[in-house]
Amino acid sequence: MAEEKKVIRDTDDDARILARKLIAEANFGAIAVQEPDTGVPLVSRVAIATDPEGRPIFLASELSIHSKCLAKNNKCSVLLGEPGKGDPLAHPRITLICNAVIIERKSEERDRLRDPYLEQHPKAKLYIDFGDFQFYRLEIERANLNGGFGKAYALTAEDFAVNP
Repeated sequence: MAEEKKVIRDTDDDARILARKLIAEANFGAIAVQEPDTGVPLVSRVAIATDPEGRPIFLASELSIHSKCLAKNNKCSVLLGEPGKGDPLAHPRITLICNAVIIERKSEERDRLRDPYLEQHPKAKLYIDFGDFQFYRLEIERANLNGGFGKAYALTAEDFAVNP
């Protein structure tokens, strides 16, 4: 039997730096959640920003389908990364496997996130203070990083630690 080639590379500092860069530069992402009644995956687009510690956050209405799904099961995955010219699969991207944690509306943490979020998404000023909008922080459990063709990595939560 032929020896199986290792596809996933060992995670190194370059991979960690690229992963953090993809998160920091993301303006939007595709979030995948699970419909509670059917178990079917549901994908939606969310506007991504980062909190002061560099952790990904997004703002969503509790009326949205993905918010209703997250209320039942907060496990989700989020795809980040902008395709450039040419083959979109040749450009770096990362899938974050996370727990989406709601930030309480009347909390110091929400107040701390508001202005940095608006810096990245100024048009959100139209709805950020509506009563049905809430912030979610994505607590990363692990991630799959594709740094381009032949550059696949499996990252752990520790690879994203704020103060490693």
